[in-house]
Amino acid sequence: MDQPAVSLEERRSRLEAAAEALDGLDIVLHQASGPELAELMTLADRVAARAAAARVSVTAEAVTRGEVAEAGVNVHAWVRDHAPSLCQGGAGAVATVVQAVAAPGSQRPADGPLVDPDSALGIVWSGVSEGSVSPALATAVLRELERLQPQLVPEAVPTVTRALLELGVQWGPSVMRRLRPRLLAEHGRAGVLDDLQDRLAAAARLSAPVVESADLTEYQLLMTPEQAAALEAAIGPLSAPAPNDETGERDLRPSGQRRVEALTEVCRRSSGLDAAGSGSDGAGAASSALHVTMSLEDLQARTGCGEVLGSSATGTLLSPEALRRVCCDADLIPHVLGSAGEDLDLGRVVRLFTRAQRRRLWRRDRGCTYPGCTAPASWSQAHHVVHWADGGLSDMDNAALLCQRHHTLVHKRRLIAEVRGRPDDQGRYVVWDLTDGSYDRHLHRLRAEQAQHDPPPLTPERLRTLLAALAGEDPDDQRWAEHELAAWGPDDEWAPGTDLDGWDHAWSEESLVGLEHSS
Repeated sequence: MDQPAVSLEERRSRLEAAAEALDGLDIVLHQASGPELAELMTLADRVAARAAAARVSVTAEAVTRGEVAEAGVNVHAWVRDHAPSLCQGGAGAVATVVQAVAAPGSQRPADGPLVDPDSALGIVWSGVSEGSVSPALATAVLRELERLQPQLVPEAVPTVTRALLELGVQWGPSVMRRLRPRLLAEHGRAGVLDDLQDRLAAAARLSAPVVESADLTEYQLLMTPEQAAALEAAIGPLSAPAPNDETGERDLRPSGQRRVEALTEVCRRSSGLDAAGSGSDGAGAASSALHVTMSLEDLQARTGCGEVLGSSATGTLLSPEALRRVCCDADLIPHVLGSAGEDLDLGRVVRLFTRAQRRRLWRRDRGCTYPGCTAPASWSQAHHVVHWADGGLSDMDNAALLCQRHHTLVHKRRLIAEVRGRPDDQGRYVVWDLTDGSYDRHLHRLRAEQAQHDPPPLTPERLRTLLAALAGEDPDDQRWAEHELAAWGPDDEWAPGTDLDGWDHAWSEESLVGLEHSS
């Protein structure tokens, strides 16, 4: 049975009553129970949705009658003038929807819709006028349809329109783009999806780096679906969290860090930096060689920084520990400078482990040697157990395979390992000391042992002291000076018992001055 018609005056009275009911509602909300609050929320939302639909309907009526034109303003301005709350946002969406369905002076049926209800525009308008579709969502759907409709088979347009509206009502307008490939695949003209992705290829790009020293380097990357799928397939397995069951360590790296480290690992493998059997030894033959300038003192003392040269990343500063990691297994050309800025070792190629050595490491270590890590050898890098910058040799007794993650961890925690000639009872050739700072303690012991065998630097002051001790009367001082000078004789070889007068003449004051200048 049809409901009796409600007059305009009665509807206006009800609108005023609804507005009055909402005024001061917050003052009495304390009287509501929990379930009543939920009911009030649903009711307020219903009123808000119907009010939004009413604003669109009123605006459409004003446009068709010519009221907006008579006011001498456009639809957007008319809405802002008469719906002040939309000045904060939303007036444009109302104006866009209305202008799509209503034209000034058009004839509107007395009891019918403005547009064909079976058309794409009619389906959108129906949702807006019922209050189930917001003007903002309607605007987004119309914009998406404008882009899609030429690529769809005509009979599929209503189906696609309803699909976009249903998706938007549930998840908002921002997710509609994700549905576009599926809609084109199922409802598009023949070959349209292929054409779309072909056009995307020209727009894909990787920007040049925005280099900020001592900060992150920024790239902008836009990829086609095919390229993105290939990238995700490559970095997906490498970027998963990797807790260590053997040591109990959790993988605390955030997702973004895991993904960028995975991408770096993929680049390393593709460039042959870690492949035991590919690439050529020596940075001179590698187009991807990294040139870095640094101070010898900084490199040895782990202070200061190195500066990248000769690429789009020129000027990038690398920390001492980053340089040490790169020195382990990369084509690095260090431009080493002395204290006065002079070149001490320009262009010395540090491809520290050869292909033959890396092959042997693959066979010996089988994979990453960090306890509990299962990364295979092809994912690993050759690491100097005693760092190259600290005098570590590039031989098998000073090498261990480490994956990228644990290579960084070993340098960060400064860990040392024992490399054995024979495997232990667990088959390990490399056994790590996981105590933080174990590397520094090991290096301290090495240097203490070396100091017992190597003489200290022969400075002019030290030479004068030794010569004075030889010329003195204390036999103990003489024996000490003889022992120290035994390794530092001039061209005419000196040995204990040599005539001091003749030998002393070789170290004249002129020679001492020369030694001072050279040091």
